[in-house]
Amino acid sequence: MMVRPVEKADWQEWLRMRRLLWPATSQAQHENEMSAYFMRGEAFLSWVVEAFDKQLIGFLEASIRQVAEGCDTPNVAYIEGWYVDPAFRTVGVGKLLVKHAEQWAHSQGSKEMASDCELSNEDSLKAHLGVGFEETSRLIHFRKRL
Repeated sequence: MMVRPVEKADWQEWLRMRRLLWPATSQAQHENEMSAYFMRGEAFLSWVVEAFDKQLIGFLEASIRQVAEGCDTPNVAYIEGWYVDPAFRTVGVGKLLVKHAEQWAHSQGSKEMASDCELSNEDSLKAHLGVGFEETSRLIHFRKRL
């Protein structure tokens, strides 16, 4: 397996995986965010994992945030999205992606890395804990239409 930065040629597979990770987001919104990615600087990076048959089986998107919930330092590397196809979970693909993100975070001067997941997403919670994250808090967001 090989981890590498996403390329424009990966568009359809990257879109497929993003839609599986964030199904409530419209295709147009995904495509707008993907297009913007190629115009961003070094404070945002997206990697894909390519299997031996050249099939894309996962991705991780990370950014640098000035602050992040539960962190003590500025310039926090933040995992914005992390997805591995179900057939390749529990074999180290997710860990490989996070290791690349950690190396990138160090190169950006980050002392901490943060992430989040939905309260109901037990698989994501286990994956985060499995690669060394510690839970810092739980949030429930509210809104009221006026």
